[in-house]
This record gives sequence, C-alpha cells and structure tokens, in this order.
Amino acid sequence: MRVVRGRRTPQPGPSAVGAPPPASAASSGAAEEREEPEEPPERAPGPAHPEPAPELPLAERLDALLGDPEDGTGTLGYAAAARRDAAEEFPAAACAALDRIGVQHYYVPARYGGALTGLPQLLEVVRTLARRDLTSAVAHGKTFLGAVCVWVAEENAGTARLADLVRAGELVSLGLTERAHGSDLMAGEVVAEAVPEGYRITGEKWLINNATRGRLVCLLARTAPEGGPRGFSLLLVDKAELPHGTWRPLPKVRTLGIRGADISGIAFDAAPVGRDGLVGREGEGPETVLKALQITRSLCTGLSLGAADHGLRLAYGFAAGRELYGRRMLDLPLVRRTLAECYADLLAAEALSLVAARSIHTLPEELSVTSAVAKYLVPTTVDRILLRLRGVLGARAFLSDHHAHGRFQKLERDHRIVGIFDGNTMVNLYALTAQFRTLVRGFAAPAGRGATGHREREATTFSPGLPLPRLRPDRLSLLARHGSTLAASLPGSTSVLVRAAADDVRLVPAARVARTLTAACRGLHTRMGAARLLPGGAPVESFDLARGYSACLAAACALGLWRYGRDGGNGGGGEGRTAPSPLWLHAVLDRLSSGLEEAVPGSTGPLPRPRGVEEEAREPLYERLLERMAAQYAAGELFSLLTCRTAEGPPC
Repeated sequence: MRVVRGRRTPQPGPSAVGAPPPASAASSGAAEEREEPEEPPERAPGPAHPEPAPELPLAERLDALLGDPEDGTGTLGYAAAARRDAAEEFPAAACAALDRIGVQHYYVPARYGGALTGLPQLLEVVRTLARRDLTSAVAHGKTFLGAVCVWVAEENAGTARLADLVRAGELVSLGLTERAHGSDLMAGEVVAEAVPEGYRITGEKWLINNATRGRLVCLLARTAPEGGPRGFSLLLVDKAELPHGTWRPLPKVRTLGIRGADISGIAFDAAPVGRDGLVGREGEGPETVLKALQITRSLCTGLSLGAADHGLRLAYGFAAGRELYGRRMLDLPLVRRTLAECYADLLAAEALSLVAARSIHTLPEELSVTSAVAKYLVPTTVDRILLRLRGVLGARAFLSDHHAHGRFQKLERDHRIVGIFDGNTMVNLYALTAQFRTLVRGFAAPAGRGATGHREREATTFSPGLPLPRLRPDRLSLLARHGSTLAASLPGSTSVLVRAAADDVRLVPAARVARTLTAACRGLHTRMGAARLLPGGAPVESFDLARGYSACLAAACALGLWRYGRDGGNGGGGEGRTAPSPLWLHAVLDRLSSGLEEAVPGSTGPLPRPRGVEEEAREPLYERLLERMAAQYAAGELFSLLTCRTAEGPPC
C-alpha cells in the first residue's frame, strides 16, 4: 500500500481476482492526514500478465496474476524478496501490487461488500502468497487479523466503514500484547477510561504487526479498573482521527525472520475514541478475541503450507541436479526417503488445514479444538520438514547469496515465527488439555444431535466439492461442549476403508494403518479421561497426550477426505479430485502413526518391536510416493492433494 504524508492514492477499478471494485479513498475517509515515521517507496509496476481463465482454482489464478517468481523482475519474485530481506525493508511495493489485483477484498466477508464467501478461499490466498514470500504474506495478510474481531462481533456501527477502508487497501493491526505481559491478555495495562463522548486510551501495546504502518488498530483495553474476563473491551482506533500528540509509534523491533515486517508497537496518551469505536459490547473483548483467534489459527496454516511447498521445491530441484559420489544426489536412498517423507508430511498438513478451514463454517462450535490442533500440528510439522530439508541442501541451506537467492535460509528463518502467531504451541496444547473431558465424552458418544444432521455436516466438512453454509460467528464457542465431530469420525471412516479394502487390494495397507490408529486413539482417549488438571495447570503427560490427540484428529481428516470423495464426483477432495490411487492416504496415515508413537510411546503397539519388519514394508510405499512428487514437480504443479499449476510452470 502506498502511504503519503497528505492524501492516499485511490485504488483502481475491479480486481483481477474477481472481487468487486474497491471503495475510493474519498468515500472511505482514507484521504485524511496521517503521521508516518518514514516515506515508503513508490509503487512498483504490478504484474503485466493476461488474466487467467476465471474457471481456474483461485490459487492458480492468483499465482498466474503475480507472474513467474523466478524471472527476477517482479516485485513478488524471489530475487526482490531476497533484496528486501537483506535490507530489512518493508515490502511496500509487493503489498501495492497485491492491492492492485484486489487481494485485500478477500479479507472482507461478502456480506460487507468483500469477496470472501468461504474461509477456504482465504487459506488458498495465504498459501499462494506465502509460497513466494512469507514476509509479504504476513505484512499484507495481517489486515485480516486486525479486522476479524469486527466481523466476529458483527453488530457494530463502524463495520461498513471498516469494510470500505480494508477494500481500499488500508492496513489494520490487532493490538493485544504488551511488553510486560505477553500472552497473558487479562494482565493488560492499557486503559480505556469511559468519558461522556466515548473513551480515552492510555498505555502501550508492543510487538504488534503493522502497528506503525497500519492506519487502524483493533485494540484490547481495560475498561473496568478491576479487570477480569468482563473488564476488557475491544475498540477500533483510527489513527488518522486522533489529535496530534495523543499517540506515537514505538520503534520497529528487529527480528531473525520476516525481517522487513513492521513488528513494532504503539503508545497512547489520553487518545479519544468515540462510542462508535466500541467493537461488540463493553466487557466482551476477551471473548471476541478468543473466538476470532480460532478463525485465524485455522488459517495461519496456509503460511506453513506455502513455506513447505517452497522448501520442498528447492530441495528436490537441488537433489535432482546435484552429483555426489559419482551419481545424482536424488539417487541416494537417504535423500529419496527424506524427500518422500517430507512430501507425505506436507500432504497430512494440507488435509488437516483444508478440513479445519471448512469446519469454520460447518462446525464452528467445535473450532476451539480444531483450530488448536491445526495451529499446533501444522507449523510444528513444517518446522520439522524444513529442518530435514536443510540436511539435503547442506551448506547451501545457510548461504544467503550463493544459491537460489539464499531462499532456503530466509524461508527457514521466516517460518519459525508462524508457530508464535495467534497463540504459540504451548497455548494451543493447553487449550486441548483443558477440554479433555468433553473430548472423551464426545468420542464415546459422537453426534450429540440428530444422526441425519450429523452425517450431513460431516459429509460437507470433508467434501471440498460441496458448497459451504454461510459463516455463523454467533455459533463460535470457547469450549467444544460435545467434543470433536472430526475425531469421532475416525472409527466410522476406518470401517468404511476396511470394507473397501475387501474389494480393492490396493487399500489393504492403508486399512491396516487406519485400524492401528483407531485402536491407539481409543486408548489415548481413555488416558485423557484419567488425566487431571493440577492447581498450576496441566501435568506434563497431558501435553504429550494432546500431541498424540492432534495426530489422531489429523488422521481422521485424511480418512474423511478419502471417504467422502471416493466417487470422484460431487464429493470432491478424495480419490476423485486428488490422487488416482490410495497411495497418498497410506503414506499420510503412516506418517501420522509415527508422529503419534513419538508423542505417546507404545500407543500404536507393544514395545520393543522387531527391527526391519516395518521398514521393509515402508520402502516401496515411499518410493512410489516420490514418483508422484516428481510428477508434480515436472508438471509445474503445487505439491498438493489437489491439482494446481504454479506460475513457474515445469522446470527448464
């Protein structure tokens, strides 16, 4: 976004990715005076490519519009990202290019004039941007994080105006954390004192993305002196409307990864905000924030999926072209197995992410569980993928200017922060331990509602080809009172797979692993039911159980995608829209079974086990899986369960 000291340049006409035309700066109030500590660079020319066919998947259309990232000239190319990273420069030109093609329209629900009709759309957008440059994806996409609390609260006088501003390209930040309190939101010291005309805000928020460059801040502030769950409220603060001297930006904090991002802070000194700035009702701030974070945690996985695809593409290309010990590096057994297992891990993460994004619409009352599992497991898995790929690349994984623009070392640094966004690993695992009792009850007696309605919601959740119901923020809940429909589907999906394996021998290995996972999941729930919270929190064992539970739920997502897409038609997302064989399912279940065993040793069978037996069975599986990965690479496709071409196209 181009920001000038006086007026803001209005956005052009309709967006290329199918969004409605943005509101003009004048109509949205974007032309008001603002204070900025520095002048961002001018807009660079945007992608000059013909518009892709509208029937293509959203991710493919967007990637084509952004152009080939390897050509060295585009603002969203790899070379430009490397230059910005070296200079620790905010990706202003990249954000401007994204504004011009209308990406920001997907941060606004369609009911408020935006292009967002389903959260899986936004998952596609985030993944596409992150595959090119995590810094740009974070800098631009954080506007959704800043605005989502308003969409969740729904009834707010400023909702329409915020929608106009976001569509016009204004950045929005979310002011939650403070220097002395971190994730402890209930200890916040920023005060919003009630006055006749509204509120006066005093205090500092720190480590806030886009706090300096963003025009608007959705701020959590103490509105009752005693604090507590009902003592904090959300206020939408427009910096352009604050009197001079009532606020100031805090310095940018230098970070290991996403170096160019605006990670800074903001300080208020009796800053006046009108009553129309209140988001929701007074005292509902923490509840609204926690519900909104369930949505953003489910979508943060798109950052990880994009990073994993980028890393795998780099490692595979390097291994295919590098000679070592007199033969291609790709022919070495350890390299082949590493690449294949990392690919399987990516497919497992994708299956979980896709189902989690759909469940925001279909199972919002269970999102406290689904989002915690997705936000814990996917970034953790991708961190491990990148660590293993570092071994494949060797010294080139650390070089900043001698191989592929230093993309891997930047990628690995950038991705480490994803696990911290919107609640770190420990926060999400603790959220699961706090719900063990309801999860155990729900697994033992699934549905908790009419059987027909339950099956319909399950089928819709697992079928990417089916339309989604509209988002119902009012159905979001801080606790999943009836457990998890996704986890409870595991035994039923396993039974379907076992029956199918009786007629299709190719399914037998996957069915064997599924039975093992289902038995382990039952035993895991028994142990979860026996766990007890301690006065200081959950015992260490409970966190291991939560890790194991996450692997089980991810396995249920993979099985659900296979189960409801077997017909290859309207079910979408299983054998029809993904792999032409059960290969991916077997590999994904095998990797999740290994993850479950690592988290909770002995859960998938007695220990110790005979050496070599399981390994001999796995070798042909991962050899065939590597062939599928190689085929996608050669075709210039995304490493994915779904078919999606990349802008790079087939390798030269």
